[in-house]
Amino acid sequence: MSDYQAPLEDMMFVLTRVVGLSGLPEHPDLGVIDADMLESVLEPASKLAGEVIAPLNRTGDLNGAALKDGVVTTATGFKEAYAEYRDGGWNAVPFSQDFGGQGLPWVVAFAVQEMWQSANMSFGLCPLLNQGAVDAIEHHGSQEQKDYYLEKLVSGEWTGTMNLTEPQAGSDLAAVRSKAEPQDDGTYKISGQKIFITYGEHDMAENIIHLVLARTPDAPEGVKGISLFIVPKFLEDGTRNDVMCTGIEHKLGIHASPTCTMQFGDKGGAIGYLVGEENQGLKYMFTMMNNARLSVGLQGVSIAEAAYQKALAYAKDRVQGTSLTDKTAKVAIVEHPDVKRMLLTMKAKVEAARALTYEAGLAIDLARTGDKAAQGKVDLLTPIVKSWATDIAVEVASLGVQVHGGMGFVEETGAAQFYRDARILPIYEGTNGIQAADLAFRKVVMNGGEVAGAYLEDIANNTAHDALKEAAKKQIHLTNNLVGAAADNLDYIAAASTPYLSSFGIIAGAWMMERSQVKAKELLAGGEGNAAFLERKIATAEFYLSNILPLAAGHIDTASSGSGAVLSYRFE
Repeated sequence: MSDYQAPLEDMMFVLTRVVGLSGLPEHPDLGVIDADMLESVLEPASKLAGEVIAPLNRTGDLNGAALKDGVVTTATGFKEAYAEYRDGGWNAVPFSQDFGGQGLPWVVAFAVQEMWQSANMSFGLCPLLNQGAVDAIEHHGSQEQKDYYLEKLVSGEWTGTMNLTEPQAGSDLAAVRSKAEPQDDGTYKISGQKIFITYGEHDMAENIIHLVLARTPDAPEGVKGISLFIVPKFLEDGTRNDVMCTGIEHKLGIHASPTCTMQFGDKGGAIGYLVGEENQGLKYMFTMMNNARLSVGLQGVSIAEAAYQKALAYAKDRVQGTSLTDKTAKVAIVEHPDVKRMLLTMKAKVEAARALTYEAGLAIDLARTGDKAAQGKVDLLTPIVKSWATDIAVEVASLGVQVHGGMGFVEETGAAQFYRDARILPIYEGTNGIQAADLAFRKVVMNGGEVAGAYLEDIANNTAHDALKEAAKKQIHLTNNLVGAAADNLDYIAAASTPYLSSFGIIAGAWMMERSQVKAKELLAGGEGNAAFLERKIATAEFYLSNILPLAAGHIDTASSGSGAVLSYRFE
């Protein structure tokens, strides 16, 4: 057994009482998704996460993955755990029934995925990347490609990757140089190098399906000349394709996740198959990226939850010092006010981020029914969830080390691993600075602030909390200022974007916490549910509203008046 236990009670509460499953359309096979059905999914997932996957987190961190002669061997136990995960049908949870998936709502899948990531983020990264490959092929691939690849990707027999980054082209995909030479048979010969490819090579699946960005010979310069290709590790006849892992990174964290340098075409060219049309790769890539960005935000929730659980257990067990009111009484450090403050900060931020992420998951499901307002909410919340939740992960993991004191700074306790693992989250799938720019420019300025304004007006008009109402109104004013600056001051928008996102995240989190508090009070008054849990829920929300929500004002002030100092400074 591991230290991690899935927070099923909070997951169920958020899904059924706060986010609400009642708005979902009926499942074609299962009918209405209710609490009983939800519990039947989450409970066995929690058992696999806690008993099989989580115990490998520490050993995977210590031993990592190994590369020899182009072959990557994953950490001890990973291959067997993946087989149990795959054979249990867990990889198929959110995917289309047309290709063997279970077709469960994404909001339910988010709760399931949270458990894998909390239990062992290095393990959970493999299905996360596979998810993006499935989405890209399902939305943009030919029928032949769907028929051949999707069933095995959905089942988890095969896994998928995203091959975007090159040594000279990190976030700037206009600089991609990998080549795709068309062949007479309709295939392409792919050549070039990709770096930072998560699970680009491993021993857990029969085949690895690489989604690769490359340029055809006559492609225009810049992002308009990028195409997307399927490049399988093994071809349909069983032969090995001309793609090889030439190195794995030695990283700060996620040691058991092989982060690979992939070389394509050293022996004449890897065989690739065009997805959709030439020069449309950027558009297709965003199908993968947007899916992954919300999932990375979910990873932030997951790592923060695991770090909080470990810190709480340590604080309850560690006896040090005396009570301030009774100097003869030795107490556990959980009783010290400053430790309580840290733990409450961790708990409140985790719960707010979880609720907001699940809210985005529900919006995905509603958007897939053709609900345009829900799609607008998905677009708005994606950069906020990705950035705000991953910043929370780093903060909460750092506080976890602090709660442990000196024992947190040594590796034996495991608290440091969460901090090391969490640090990648604000970086990948578009750094949090890129997320802030995406929010400010694409999701706010480009539509005149309409979607953001409507979301914030909903908060201001429906909250009973005066401070939250005031914060939402200030954020609306700031939103209008950004829109107004679009004509002549784009640099201001860029400089203000990060504090703008930070304040937006805090306010959105406060809205979710207030809704949680209201529901908990209703249930408690009606004598329903677990009273102790509901009382903690109410108290945690009160802590967020009184201790965390006020921080939004500082970010709003920074975005409003601090950008000039950023723009005027010149580094020598």
